[in-house]
Amino acid sequence: MVGAVIVLDPLSLEPPECVKDEGWCGTVYSWTGNEWLAGSANWLIAKPLTIILIIIGALIVRALCRRMIDRLTSATGGRVPTVLRPLKERAPQSLGQLLSERRAQRAKTIGSVFKSIVSFIVFGLAFMMILGELGVNLGPILASAGIVGVAIGFGAQNLVKDFLSGVFMMLEDQYGVGDVVDTGEAVGTVEAVGLRITTLRDMNGTVWYVRNGEILRVGNSSQGFAVAVVDVPIGYGADIGQATDILGTVATQATTEKPLSDDIIDTPEVLGVERVTAVEGITMRLTVKVRPGRQFAVQRSLRAKVVSAFEDAGIRGPVSRSFPNGQ
Repeated sequence: MVGAVIVLDPLSLEPPECVKDEGWCGTVYSWTGNEWLAGSANWLIAKPLTIILIIIGALIVRALCRRMIDRLTSATGGRVPTVLRPLKERAPQSLGQLLSERRAQRAKTIGSVFKSIVSFIVFGLAFMMILGELGVNLGPILASAGIVGVAIGFGAQNLVKDFLSGVFMMLEDQYGVGDVVDTGEAVGTVEAVGLRITTLRDMNGTVWYVRNGEILRVGNSSQGFAVAVVDVPIGYGADIGQATDILGTVATQATTEKPLSDDIIDTPEVLGVERVTAVEGITMRLTVKVRPGRQFAVQRSLRAKVVSAFEDAGIRGPVSRSFPNGQ
């Protein structure tokens, strides 16, 4: 008696229950007829594809946002960057080419902050969506992240302080490239402004790196206008009235002669006698409003003119005392 061979058709087997649901299970089962592959289709195909789409979407959104930020912070043709137009600007027009550099650096720094914020938000949301797809409970992770954030905040509070100070300084335009500032510890011309460090170069050429979080006060000599203060000492025997008239004459001529006339923006004021000392004699003072950052050049030029005029009029400076034993 010949035994009968029974051949089971895999398609005749009862399909898995997930085939009834819309998704990858039915599609994989119809392609392969394998129950295990169909049951695992969610983990083998659906979730990896979803994760890949999340990553690609995050990269596209981040790239579009960064491109938009670049457009807002770009300074083409010497125009003010779009991102700076709603913000207050205190930069003096006398900076010339430095004005464009100052605006470009300020816009670039603000743009870097926006880019960092966008990257953090986009990738953070993408990371949480991926964890949600993997079935991970986000509650404990968020709680742990909060604790870690607090710990990092305490440990890096100086860095956070410098960063926040730099952000507000940029938004308020307290100073920028080309400004002459006094930060307390260092006085000089601003060469670079960052979110954490401000770079100054003093009159001796020394470069100072000042942390933004450590700056308690800033004296800016390059905003609005500056005042050139000219002090010239004369001897005790000089005619005060004559010296005052000479100061007024020299100052008036300076307002009509180039290049000083380009820097002087108001009528000079002769204050007269400023102080009387045993060593310096009588000090005469003259002040004049000038363009921001030009006070030192105007002071030197006016002082030379006043000294020359005093010599022509026979007004001598204070005579230095002689001390015994060469002291």
